[in-house]
Amino acid sequence: MPASPSTARAINDRLALRLLQQEGPLTAGQLKQLTGLSRPSVADLVERLAAAGLIDVVGESGEQRRGPNAKLYGIVADQAHLAALDVRTEGVSVVVSDLLGGVLAEASVPIGGDTGTGPAVEQAVALVERAAKEAGVPGLHTVGIGAPGLIDPATGELRDSGGLPAWHRRLVLALQERLPETRVHVENETNLAALAEQRDGVAQDRDTFVLLWLGHGTGAAVVLEGTLRRGVSGGTGEIGFLPVPGTAGLPSAVDCEGGFHSLAGSAAIVALAERHGLTVETQGYEPPAASAVRDAVASAATGAGAGAATAAQAGGVTAAGASAATDFLDALADRLAVGVAAVVAVLDPGCLVLAGEVGQAGGADLAARVERRVRRMSPLPTEVRASALGGGAVLRGALLTARERAQDELFAPLHRRGGSA
Repeated sequence: MPASPSTARAINDRLALRLLQQEGPLTAGQLKQLTGLSRPSVADLVERLAAAGLIDVVGESGEQRRGPNAKLYGIVADQAHLAALDVRTEGVSVVVSDLLGGVLAEASVPIGGDTGTGPAVEQAVALVERAAKEAGVPGLHTVGIGAPGLIDPATGELRDSGGLPAWHRRLVLALQERLPETRVHVENETNLAALAEQRDGVAQDRDTFVLLWLGHGTGAAVVLEGTLRRGVSGGTGEIGFLPVPGTAGLPSAVDCEGGFHSLAGSAAIVALAERHGLTVETQGYEPPAASAVRDAVASAATGAGAGAATAAQAGGVTAAGASAATDFLDALADRLAVGVAAVVAVLDPGCLVLAGEVGQAGGADLAARVERRVRRMSPLPTEVRASALGGGAVLRGALLTARERAQDELFAPLHRRGGSA
């Protein structure tokens, strides 16, 4: 059955708005070319969207000829304002943006492990309110939250799981109570990192891949044929619980010690570095393992470039230090390959991204070491890539999710938003 006129207009409106989102400001002529609509249909569409306050003239094109087609139309960025939160065990980071993702304010606050649930929640909520005030935003349309733990697929709520601070779950409820006009959405942090890497990072050319998060803890996100897979209980990618050889025991339903986490979590990587004689220095709030891996990659590269005889004069790295760094990276790659090979055997994703602060610190060097080992362990060809976004991927993914949800609502057919059809 052909679409009704109102349905056809709604489809065209959404198409035009998506193009303006993806391509930036466009002329009516460019919209005509990209949508395939007639000139009168585009003129009606532009008038409709402008009347609804969704688009406006933002400039003129470089065309010599003056006229309606020379006007550049763009989405009104101030139509809505968004916030994204990255909720970690040790603190919270927030970004406030306009509807197009332009950052207006950024802030973070550390929250110590001895902070009570109530005070921790208050610190986090106050951080969001301060950031919005700093950005000059009268209200937030949508807040996207990235948090560790399981997200209930039925309710979209952060589930109460062992090992995570109680304030994580309370934070979502507190934001909804304090910002009653704001839509609050929560998603697993690793899933958000995968969305960010697919949109803006190293997986832009992949519709199937797995992201392995290496930060304070471990996690994985699975994207198959362009779709993020969450599983029946929201637990797809809880790789920290994966039983692996080389640990002292087995994980339990409430504790991932003995699982892959015991090999690849930050504390385990730091212990491995120290066993190889490396000194680990903590830098800011990043996982100590990231510093250890970053320094080891630099030392190994300097030693390899200088040669054994001259390594002592190259950046202060001795031949013994370069050798220890190389041995540590090889041992770490052995550990990571165990988890990666298990994922590859089950999913055959063809591409795996080493993400998080540790994955980014290891860069192409660590990714290549892991890839070589997986190639020896599995007949399934798998490219291993280093994250381009690192620890910032969660915040980026939360902002992308908030923007998409806000635009889905704002770009709904005008008759559903109270406008004319």
